[in-house]
Amino acid sequence: MNVSVVLFTSDLRLHDHPPLRAALDGSRTVVPLFVRDRAVDRAGFAAPNRLAFLADCLRDLDAGLRERGGRLVYRSGDLVDEVCKVVTETDADEVHMAGGVSAHAHRREERLRAALEGDGRRLHVHDEVVTALAPGAVTPASSDHFAVFTPYFRHWDRHHQRQVLGVPRVVRVPEDIGSERLPTRGELSGLSAGLATGGEREGRKLLTAWLRSGIHAYVDGHDDLAGDATSRLSPHLHFGTVSAVEVAHRARKAGGPGADAFVRQLAWRDFHHQVLAARPAASRKDLRTRNDLWRSPDAAAQEIEDWKEGRTGYPVVDAAMRQLRHEGWMHNRGRLLTASFLAKTLYVDWRVGAEHFLSLLVDGDIANNQLNWQWVAGTGTDSRPNRVLNPVVQGKRYDPEGAYVRRWVPELEGLGGAAVHEPWKLKGPERAAYDYPEPIVDLSEALARFKHARGRD
Repeated sequence: MNVSVVLFTSDLRLHDHPPLRAALDGSRTVVPLFVRDRAVDRAGFAAPNRLAFLADCLRDLDAGLRERGGRLVYRSGDLVDEVCKVVTETDADEVHMAGGVSAHAHRREERLRAALEGDGRRLHVHDEVVTALAPGAVTPASSDHFAVFTPYFRHWDRHHQRQVLGVPRVVRVPEDIGSERLPTRGELSGLSAGLATGGEREGRKLLTAWLRSGIHAYVDGHDDLAGDATSRLSPHLHFGTVSAVEVAHRARKAGGPGADAFVRQLAWRDFHHQVLAARPAASRKDLRTRNDLWRSPDAAAQEIEDWKEGRTGYPVVDAAMRQLRHEGWMHNRGRLLTASFLAKTLYVDWRVGAEHFLSLLVDGDIANNQLNWQWVAGTGTDSRPNRVLNPVVQGKRYDPEGAYVRRWVPELEGLGGAAVHEPWKLKGPERAAYDYPEPIVDLSEALARFKHARGRD
């Protein structure tokens, strides 16, 4: 009996799944396997919100496999050891998996390949499973990756993308292969109260609804904080419950300016993956150093804590940080302005912010989280590394009526219109009526400090 193992990682779906389809070629028996890699726990990346979403995804994947005659095999421990155990137990001769871009993913693939080949087995790593385009599919003439988004997008947009693969009708799994019990979100604590539900069914339902009624307004509404006119697909793209290839194809088929703008955001996601694939150290080190002498975490401890808790005295910053804590997700415009506030207004190392985001974000992705933080901090690919986002200006521009602020900062719900963005301007008893902190930093002084630090004064 020919047996293949399909190792699921960040691709927890049955639709458009190249590793699974390749393993099923020739009517092979397959072992759909997920390993809860303890190395992820040791590295501190096993955040409760992502573990809860993951549990939803695994149970949904198992249900989908059972509908097709199969099931998901779940193991925990060292990934290479557990895969090799399953290979030995089933006498499988090959393993299929999606390619990754992080340093951990590269090491994992190298270790697994060496272990399998040493025992006469083969590892097949498939591209364009996690991203719409493989990290090395388009490169400039003089480098191994694009360091600027616009030329990357021109090549990305013209490049042929593979066709979407159908879902398999039948998946045959060896009957005697054992599995640990699948986790549930009910076993976890410390979850965000408004955390979304995971799983392929939920992701596909969300995608269909977005393409039907949301995408056409995206070009005008994607920065509207209160309107929340975004797809909310980022957690599903992170866990691979929807395929980036399929999303791109279906968005292009929908057509129009909104779809074009949305597809461009998919390209941004691929852009960051190809940067990290070429420069794995960018998850920890400045991609382009500005020789910053960041304020130490001890010196800025109280301000960092105020930022995390949404008590900075700048309402739109606080609203976004409270949304993050409640939902495990934050509007993209909110991510930009809260990151700018920490890294440039408070002049705190971007890694402090990136770590906090990863502790809560259900879509917390090393490539996109770290490189977006670097972009905002000016140490990454931004062509204007010294730009500083003013939270008052940003609030008035992207939340002009103050609805987003009042939604997440109820202390200020009595303040109407744009006045909610500057509560410190109230005087006497009127100001005292609002239990909300004064700004923790003066914006003009903070700007001067940043310019001096970057040698721009």
